[in-house]
Amino acid sequence: MIKKVSFVVCLLLVMVSARAQHQVNSFFDELGTARIQTADFSPAHDTIVLLDHRLDDVIWSRYVYRIIDMRYKQNFQLYFPTNADDPEYRNLFHVIVDAVKDGMPIYEKGQETIKPDFKTQDPMERKNIPNMFLAGPTTSPDPNDTLYLDVARSNAMMIRYDAETDELSTNYYPFDGFVRNQIKYLIQEIVFFDKHTSRLHTKIIGIAPLRPDRITKDSTEVIGALNQSIMFWIPFDALRPYMAMQYVIPNRNETKRVTFDEFFQKRLFTSYIVGEGNMYNRWIPDYSGTPEQVRKEQDRIASELLNFEQDLWEY
Repeated sequence: MIKKVSFVVCLLLVMVSARAQHQVNSFFDELGTARIQTADFSPAHDTIVLLDHRLDDVIWSRYVYRIIDMRYKQNFQLYFPTNADDPEYRNLFHVIVDAVKDGMPIYEKGQETIKPDFKTQDPMERKNIPNMFLAGPTTSPDPNDTLYLDVARSNAMMIRYDAETDELSTNYYPFDGFVRNQIKYLIQEIVFFDKHTSRLHTKIIGIAPLRPDRITKDSTEVIGALNQSIMFWIPFDALRPYMAMQYVIPNRNETKRVTFDEFFQKRLFTSYIVGEGNMYNRWIPDYSGTPEQVRKEQDRIASELLNFEQDLWEY
């Protein structure tokens, strides 16, 4: 009898110990509200492990330039919310604005090429940064229309510079009108083959916001229009710490949320090719006269990138 009682007591102790070790967290709190993943970040929030590729292991590489268009449904999470006063979420452009204000380096576009130059070019001076965030000219009779702000008015500058403190501040008055025109980003990425891992890898080198409202009427060539629409270049690795501290707005699943950094590292966005690194220093619109020829050239580059890895092991 004593043995039976001892066995039951030991069994109860084991059950209590197991229950204490495995604490069950309910999806709903005491008020019946769903426990959604919180946005509490720390400076060490970036937990994405990236391979450190050795120079000697990379035996082939190729630069590719892509457009990320916010009008594609797959990119909506980068575009919304378009308002600046959302208490929980910011869109990609809002993250960039806050990062620039915090001191993230940005670089001016080149005069002869749209390729970024992070090696020899110095970052833009803080006092010149507000000129990059200037709203377009007024074409609306309503002076209070934030979609059309007069460049001569101070409220057209979304970022302001204080010469006394050497600090940048944000003017959110033209934000809504500004961000509605921010529908495209240009990225430079490098596709390379690492013989140590025996596979292709892709890394984004730089990202540039494009502003279609900055294109002048005499920009008849597509490549000229693309060059004019570049606001500035950002080293992608300089932007990553800021993207790792912000969730993208959920899409049909409030429980599983990802940061902007995860969104890009997992390549959840969609894009199309506008150029590649080549000896002629040409972009697809330079030598493709019709939309059909452009699409054919885009398909050619995409197929070459897709088939390269398989062709290495064909023989």
